[in-house]
Amino acid sequence: MDDQTQVREFLVSRRGRLTPEQAGLPAFGTTRRVTGLRREEVAMLAGVSVDYYVRLERGNLSGVSEGILEALSRALQLDEAERGHLFDLARTANASPVTRRRTPSQRVRPVVQRVLDSVDAPAWVRNGRGDFLAANVLGRALYSEVFRDPARPANTARFTFLSPRARDFFVDWEGTADAAVSILRAEAGRNPHDKALTDLVGELATRSDEFRIRWAAHDVSYHRTGSKKLNHPVVGELELSYEGMELTADVGLTLFVYSVEPASISAERLALLASWALSEDEEARRTAAEAVTEA
Repeated sequence: MDDQTQVREFLVSRRGRLTPEQAGLPAFGTTRRVTGLRREEVAMLAGVSVDYYVRLERGNLSGVSEGILEALSRALQLDEAERGHLFDLARTANASPVTRRRTPSQRVRPVVQRVLDSVDAPAWVRNGRGDFLAANVLGRALYSEVFRDPARPANTARFTFLSPRARDFFVDWEGTADAAVSILRAEAGRNPHDKALTDLVGELATRSDEFRIRWAAHDVSYHRTGSKKLNHPVVGELELSYEGMELTADVGLTLFVYSVEPASISAERLALLASWALSEDEEARRTAAEAVTEA
């Protein structure tokens, strides 16, 4: 993932979606050669010269100030996630080679696992690539379909786009697919030189037209809270709410906890899933103990 290409395509995509009317500009005439705003219109709105904006849109963010980035964000009407992505792209462009080689933590500390195990609800930890790094028993049970695939670490984006079971598992597959790509695109802005991320994006782009179309859109968003419907093969459809909490001591890792509406059908089904998960966990422990004894 080339840094300048990411910058160029992101700015062009944001400019292309914004009409003069949305930007508060008069639309002279009825024929425009470009969709969205012209470069000179963005430059005017941001308070910079056309030449300087052209330089930025060509992917050169070297030395750009926070003030210019803020002006661009306002001119292009970027939301919080898009603004953060632009700043990440600029940070990468101005980072030293040593800084660029730093990668976020990909290990879950024992204390975090203990926190997961103490939560009486499905809970798991992922990195920016969507790798499933740790979970409690109920979290693994909830996403048991993801773990059926042999690739490790289990990855939610890979499952979404490459598993034939994903469209049954995710009730809103389209929304889930959009979210998965926006997470990866945001991570690419933060860590474009992460080889594991580059390999994952390459694999998905090669094997999935659905992924490739979404990747080209350069959409990013934050997924801190929301709702999700899953069609679990053991208990049926579950309607859940989730909260995502960044682990401040472990850069790049996010802990997710799911809940259901009390006294709802989903609550009944989640309780049934918990019973099934415990029985499966006990069976796995017993099998492992027997294997050790026989050895």
